[in-house]
Amino acid sequence: MGIEGRTLAALQAIALFEGMRPADLEALAAVTVVRSYPEHAVIVNEGDRADSLYLIFSGTIEFFVNGDDGRRLVLGMRGPGEYFGEIALDSGVRSASAIAIEPCRLGMLERTAFLSFLGSHPETALALINQLIGRTRTLTERVRDLALLDVYGRLAKLLLSMAREDNGRLVVAQGLTQQEMGERIGASREMVSRILRDLKAGGYVRFEGRRLLILRKPPRGW
Repeated sequence: MGIEGRTLAALQAIALFEGMRPADLEALAAVTVVRSYPEHAVIVNEGDRADSLYLIFSGTIEFFVNGDDGRRLVLGMRGPGEYFGEIALDSGVRSASAIAIEPCRLGMLERTAFLSFLGSHPETALALINQLIGRTRTLTERVRDLALLDVYGRLAKLLLSMAREDNGRLVVAQGLTQQEMGERIGASREMVSRILRDLKAGGYVRFEGRRLLILRKPPRGW
């Protein structure tokens, strides 16, 4: 399969273009620039001019903002079949930075080309709007957590959201470091470490190597 064929196949896996006619996808593939990034590569920086939409063909991207004190707050992650950079539609600046947390292959659609495509494909524009609404709801919930939950509440919620059932046990198997947990909930590594020690002492969690077992649901408050 040639480069254009691989690009077309990758576009077919993007949820935003689900159900699109092959001829339309071929036209889109012709204006899509494909780039590969190594692990830890910064894709875009907060404050950069927004001029492209990025389609994730493979790999995982993490999004974050930096505070004036140098602390990082992770906003979320996206993987294959998803996209980011839709803020490029208003030709403003990037509101967050994006980094590859593993080797990634991305498709880039320049703003003018993407706007032209949306103009002739209203069904894709509607799908984009619906997904933007969902992302706005998620962001609103995140802001609410930061404003109304203390650090303990945010950490407990993070652990429960990451846990998966394994033989009747809730297991957090992603292996996040305490620093990474802190970046996701807006807290210091030291605070995360202290809360995890307290949860372990209280019989709520246990560590098995890089896995964390939730033995019983943490209390609402600590």
